[in-house]
Amino acid sequence: MEDMSQHPGHCRVDMKESMELGANADGLAAGVLFSPKFPRVEFNIACRDLVISGSNRKPSAVVHVAVVDPREQSLVSQTSTETVEANRDPLFLTGVTFPPEQPASPETLVKLTVYDVKDKSRQASVFLGSATFSVGDLLRATDQRLTINLRSSDGVCAGGSVVVSRLRVGEMEEADMDHITTDAAAQKCAMVCESSSHACVNRESCLATGPVFKNPVCKVYRFQTVDSKWMLVREQMEECTLSFSLPKQLLSLYIQEDTTRVQELRDLGDLSPHWDTLRREVITQYGGLVSSYQDTLAQLEKITGPSFKPSCCKTQKSLEFIPINLHTQRMMVTCPRKSDAAYDVVTVGAPAAHYQGFKNGGLQKLLSRYQAEKKSFSTAYQCIYYSPEHTAKAQEVLTTMGLLQPLISSLADQLLQAAQEHSRPGLTLALKNLADKTEQFVHALNDEMVKSALLALHAARPGFVSQTPGKGHAQAGQHHHHQQHQHHHPSQDSSPSAGSPAPKKQLPGHSPSVVIGPASAESPVVCNNNVTELRGVEDGEGGGGPKKQDSIPHHNEYDEEEWDRVWANVAKSLNCVIAMVDKLQEQDNNNREPIPDQQLADVITSHNPGDWKEQMRPPVARLRECVVDVVERAKRAMTFVLLQETACSVPQGLHLQHRRDVVFSQALSALACGFVMRLSAGMQDEGFLKQLHLVGVLAQFESLLSTYSEEIGMLEDMEIGISDLHRVSFKITEAKTDNLSDRQPSICGRRDHYTVEVPLPRVAFHSLPEEIKDGRPLRVFPVLFNVGINEQQTLAERFGDISLQERINQRNFDILEVYYKSLSEKLPVECLPCFQTHSDVKELLESLRQNVVMKKRKNVEILWLAGTICRRLNGVRFTSCKSAKDRTAMSVTLEQCALLRDEHQLSKDYFARALDCMRSRLTQGDVAHGEDPEAGSSERKPPSRHFYPIALLLVSSHLLVVWLILSLVFLLAKYQ
Repeated sequence: MEDMSQHPGHCRVDMKESMELGANADGLAAGVLFSPKFPRVEFNIACRDLVISGSNRKPSAVVHVAVVDPREQSLVSQTSTETVEANRDPLFLTGVTFPPEQPASPETLVKLTVYDVKDKSRQASVFLGSATFSVGDLLRATDQRLTINLRSSDGVCAGGSVVVSRLRVGEMEEADMDHITTDAAAQKCAMVCESSSHACVNRESCLATGPVFKNPVCKVYRFQTVDSKWMLVREQMEECTLSFSLPKQLLSLYIQEDTTRVQELRDLGDLSPHWDTLRREVITQYGGLVSSYQDTLAQLEKITGPSFKPSCCKTQKSLEFIPINLHTQRMMVTCPRKSDAAYDVVTVGAPAAHYQGFKNGGLQKLLSRYQAEKKSFSTAYQCIYYSPEHTAKAQEVLTTMGLLQPLISSLADQLLQAAQEHSRPGLTLALKNLADKTEQFVHALNDEMVKSALLALHAARPGFVSQTPGKGHAQAGQHHHHQQHQHHHPSQDSSPSAGSPAPKKQLPGHSPSVVIGPASAESPVVCNNNVTELRGVEDGEGGGGPKKQDSIPHHNEYDEEEWDRVWANVAKSLNCVIAMVDKLQEQDNNNREPIPDQQLADVITSHNPGDWKEQMRPPVARLRECVVDVVERAKRAMTFVLLQETACSVPQGLHLQHRRDVVFSQALSALACGFVMRLSAGMQDEGFLKQLHLVGVLAQFESLLSTYSEEIGMLEDMEIGISDLHRVSFKITEAKTDNLSDRQPSICGRRDHYTVEVPLPRVAFHSLPEEIKDGRPLRVFPVLFNVGINEQQTLAERFGDISLQERINQRNFDILEVYYKSLSEKLPVECLPCFQTHSDVKELLESLRQNVVMKKRKNVEILWLAGTICRRLNGVRFTSCKSAKDRTAMSVTLEQCALLRDEHQLSKDYFARALDCMRSRLTQGDVAHGEDPEAGSSERKPPSRHFYPIALLLVSSHLLVVWLILSLVFLLAKYQ
């Protein structure tokens, strides 16, 4: 595997340069950030008396900033300013800052190179001069301001000078403006900024995010407010280590789960030749999938270099599980007489199977086609058709058993330990926990599908002979009919069998009369003092305990009531444990009553504290045996269900599973990145932490994909990938040590549910609410809103189909509405963040509802409203396009400027200039490295609040004509 650091330089720059500019859409309440470590020096730049040799034209100046590497004596590009057009005395709004891991020292040499930009679109520029200074010179200068004459390339003094002023805390004085003259009053800016805290955040000092984010890129700006004050704006973009660490962990879990599935298939025992052949085919297919995943994991382990996958590698097979250009961005705003504020956003390329391609569509279309064809496959393979709901239920039963069986065993050990210690409180607590988990176990298996699957498995044994002609087929048909019937009547699983009473859901107490499962006349429970006997089980009628031979008969007629008895024996065994605890506690109460002196010695002699454990051992052992027996039977039944589901769709089903795994891996990495970033910002926000454990966090994905050509397939992949995130929960844990390696998030679980554990240092962990410290799962509510904005979307709306986009937006609006309803019921409005624009969330939701159903082309108001609601609800914001470059950067910078205007009173005269500052590196980076901007990013027209710039919506007229002609030719060929 080649080192990612050896890829051509533009692979890294396409993100680092195009994403430097912009940022942030997730509003966070002020004052919730950890105390950052600030860089030592920040400064801004101005020029005066610039002249163009041989011309009277006013220059359009831009300044490139580079730092001299003292070791190699080479220039390292640092940043550049925006372009100020037609001005001899330009004052640049973009300043210079040094990231924390590369602090400036007094010996640091800085070179400023001034160019006159003649043609932005072609990047044609003329060298005007350069100046070099050391940071020490700036710090020692009067008022920490330097004026340096520009020099030509041969060292001759050129026309004009550059003024460097350090940004520092303080009030503006008239003297600060004396050295600047300007043609436009709007360009008169303070050389100092009112700021109590300013600089890029040092992530390593941040308790939650230190091990997750790295390689920051920082930028600093200053903009004027409506009251002629000056705000300081900083952006910090970072790579996320989860881009690689989580996919590698997920691949390991995929391999482990599929390997376990293969072993479970082998453990089914003897099957008829037909089923045995199908099993071998399925095992072979799983083996190929596991081998492919192992190869991919081995390749990923060899990778060093950047912590993100550049867009030029999106079709590389070994990197297909890695998200494209996953970065975090934070905008920090410092305003006069107002608390500091921060806005976060995660930018990532659309989670999709780019390597596999989109010739046949994406996951949504492929899965729909697969489910429609699976019925015919089941007939051809003589399988029983299972709907996706039944397959998911079978997987859920397997997962539940895998979690609860070891937990019940551990709690049983705790109960015996409490009995040995003769501890009444310990005995009571252990019994309550054991009863709770056993009751969950019993009700999880209270499903007719387990019983019917056992019957189908019996019919698949090699010695099965039906009692009457066609009975075997009739049983399978009845089973199939039951599955279809259950799909429409899910409430039927409230009873273990059609004729047995529903189990009582009362929590087991301390009375031997409490029954949580149905009693059976065939296998009554007798709880003696020291022995629990389940009659009818050991003599073969119930099968309550584990047997050496297969518990499902192969050659005899299958007893359809056997599962009911086996399942009920778990509840009966628990009742015997409860009865024994009640008996022991009653005896202890009697022993505590006053006893005559002559009897005390006899009591002490006869009472042995170890007797409690010995008396508890038989009923506890019986409970364990019953649980093991139920697990073995149910596991075989559910494995047989999954075998049939897989067998009738080999190899299509596993190919789709591979694609779904790829998309989910990318989506999960982005989600975990956003969750950690949001948690770090909200560690001191009691309202957010309360919302986190009571309701969960909203994850709002903004997509800018078009519904045309291959981007339709990307959107179909992304829809399924984002929807699958509802199977993810988060858990906050205490880190073993403060080492960064022990604070990396980890993941556990199976495909039906994953848990991401986020370790925090001891101090941070103990500051959390008790509910979170106790390990309560923190839910996630993912929503996706898509509005195509490029030229391909224009073609889709005129000649294509946008129903996919409409359906996605409507479905996710419903999810958003449900989340808000749950939030408003469980959380007071005071816990939500405050904003200057006091729009009510209900009003925003109603407006979003109207826009979702509105037939309007490129209705970007949907994205604006969804993002605003997300910020109001303490959510996590994500923005995506094909590669998370041009469209993404254009979107987040526009939203950032809108936030500065609406929340921080950015002057309307500076809106366009602010937008230009944040986008200036986008155009230079893309054009300089041969990128074709997706949306005409060289445009510099100020957008309105409700519409993205024209640059996002249209391309040049000749290109549009070419697209139209090609589309018409395609349509004519299609219908001829």
